[in-house]
Order: sequence, then structure tokens, then C-alpha cells
Amino acid sequence: MRILVTDGMDKSAIAKLQEMGHEVVEQFYEPDQLGAALKDFDACVVRSKTKVRANHIDIAKEGKLKLIIRGGVGVDNIDVKYAEECGLTVRNTPGASSQSVAELAMGHMFACARYISIAGHSMREGKWEKKTYGKGIELQGKTLGIIGFGRIGQHLAAMAKGIGMDVIAYSRTKRPEVEAATGVPYVELDELLAKADFISLHSPAATSGPIINADTIAKMKDGVCIINTSRGNNIDDDALLAALESGKVRAAGLDVYPEEPATNAALYGHAMVSCTPHIGAATKEAQKRIGAEVVEIIKNF
Repeated sequence: MRILVTDGMDKSAIAKLQEMGHEVVEQFYEPDQLGAALKDFDACVVRSKTKVRANHIDIAKEGKLKLIIRGGVGVDNIDVKYAEECGLTVRNTPGASSQSVAELAMGHMFACARYISIAGHSMREGKWEKKTYGKGIELQGKTLGIIGFGRIGQHLAAMAKGIGMDVIAYSRTKRPEVEAATGVPYVELDELLAKADFISLHSPAATSGPIINADTIAKMKDGVCIINTSRGNNIDDDALLAALESGKVRAAGLDVYPEEPATNAALYGHAMVSCTPHIGAATKEAQKRIGAEVVEIIKNF
């Protein structure tokens, strides 16, 4: 097979594919060039930067393309239904980055509780603001509400329980076997919003409007902390910023944004926002696992 890798992949995985006899080309294409490029490949591996839309598929389906792989969990950057209607196969690597994303969410929780981001920034400005940032809170004994209880949410729940947090979860699909295995009870969304001290989002991209908006924020505890390592459009930026400024929301930890690179400087520049540039799956371990899953998908295909 001739395989296009547009957004990078672990070198050991590329070497393995080459050992298997495949030709691997690493190259990013701008949107106006992508469709024509895909015609010349049997398979394409993308991360989050490359968007494979219907107009690209319309061109590519006339060529060799048979398989599209998303190296990661979400496939909202691929028009999956249309691709499948056109006879293409779409796969992803849902389990490879779960631990990495969950650990980053946990890191943002600590940053929100203890001012880690802004306190470190103030020291780099030559300040010593011990009194200002000496008003942190502990995670132990607090309630974590997880919205979206798939692999990542379950990994986060295990870590949170390990440091003494109470954990509850909301999911559109409730699986009794998961509830039993994790010891995390499912609750309705309004109950989670009312009870949680920390809320972490792990849902697919919202299709009917942001999950966190002015209405849902109003149902939360005062001083809640909100973490988002899922998809940027799951939060209404303006509503979150207003809640941060009013104090309704104590702090937010953000790794994803409605537009990337992020453009809302008022939000990601807020003193009580711990922010990272969409690096949830960006660990050496996760990249190796993603590469190994991609190799296995191609081998089986």
C-alpha cells in the first residue's frame, strides 16, 4: 500500500510499515491540495490538524484511497458518514491516548486548585506573591463530576479516587458493567452540575450546542472548577469567561478551543485559566501506542 501520513507519526511505526513493504510518505497538505493528493494513496493517517471533508473525499474517491485512519480518539475532523457512503473505511485509535489525556486533565485540576499556572508566571516576572496564591484548595474530599465516561473518563476517575475524591459521572450511554467495575455512579446531568466541585469534560464534539453554557453554569456550585480536554466547542467561551470574571467559576483548565490555534486571548490569558495548546495525547508513550495501533489497523485491513 501507499500510505500518506499528514500530521506526523511515531518513527518506529513508520519503520514497521516500511518493513511490511508499504511505502510511507510524510507530508502535510493544505486543504485546497488535500483531495488531489489523496487520490494517489491507498491509505491516509491524520491527527487533529488535517481535516478530511466531503469535498476532499469527492476527489479522492476517484483514485486509490480506501482507508482513512485518525491517530487519536475523536473523528470529528473527518466526514465519517460521507466517507463510508463513498465506500471508504474509517478507523481510529481510541485506547492509545486515554492515559495521557486523563493525566493532563488531572494536572489541570491541580493547577486550578493551587494557582500553579499563574503563580509560576508571576515568579518569572520577578514577583513573590505568596499571600496572593496561598489560598489554594485540596482535591481530597472534593467531588469530581465527569461528563462523558468512556476510556479517558474512566482513567481519570481511577486517579481521582486514588487521591480521595468522590467521583460521579454523566453519560448519554449508561453501562451497568462500567459502573460496577469502576465504582463510579451514573447521575443525571443536572445532579452532576449541582454536586460537583470539579467538572471534567470527556464527551465527543457537541452537535447541538455547547454542553457548558450560561444555563448549565448557573446550575453549578459557586467556585466550581471546569476542565476541558475533549473538544473546544463543548464550552461556550463567552459564558465561561463571564463566569470566571464573576467568580461563579473559580478556575478553568483548557487544552482545547473552538478555534485552533486559540484566538480568545481574554479567556486563555485570564489569571485563573490553566491552558495548554491541545497536547492531551502528546506524550512519548501515547505516540508509540497510537503508532502501534495504526500499524495493526493497516495490517488487518
